[in-house]
Amino acid sequence: MPRPPLARERVMDAYESILIDEGGRAATLDAVARTAGVSKGGLLYHFASKDELAAGLVARLEALTDDDLLRMKADSEGPVAYYVRTSVMEDDALDRALIATTRLAQGGSVIAAAGLREVRRRWADAIRPHVRDEAALDLVMLLSDGLYFNNSLAFDPADPHGADGFVPTGEGLERLIRLVTQMTRAPKGSEPASSEA
Repeated sequence: MPRPPLARERVMDAYESILIDEGGRAATLDAVARTAGVSKGGLLYHFASKDELAAGLVARLEALTDDDLLRMKADSEGPVAYYVRTSVMEDDALDRALIATTRLAQGGSVIAAAGLREVRRRWADAIRPHVRDEAALDLVMLLSDGLYFNNSLAFDPADPHGADGFVPTGEGLERLIRLVTQMTRAPKGSEPASSEA
């Protein structure tokens, strides 16, 4: 897949940063253009409106989720362990896209809210065949949500280990992963959890 034009990526990076640092109200077209170092005409060439910026952010999140799902599928410990472990924020591209999209959704963006629901559905679909039932799937998803939320309370990109006390780390996280994997694992030879429960 060809890489998007550099100016378009700079605009998207600027939009994402403003959303994370200042929220949706601050992410005006003028502010995004200024932060990206492009003219407003240059921004409008790529994104004709704030809705197009939001759609671009959701598309970025979906592409990053595609990559994450590939890593999840390839992980030697399986999707449950991978999903729980990666719920501890690392300020990577996926984290930033999730946070920015969440800020948009909190401000009432229908596009962002729908994008977040779709991403969550795709993660759940990838995990579902590896857990015993829908209650086990809920446990994995909600545990991961809690880890992500609590980690974000103390997360400081300058000190990624500053979340101590909010989320388990090191061996504590490994014990939690072993426990949730053991509690949710589908019995051998059983059918995967159905999404109709």
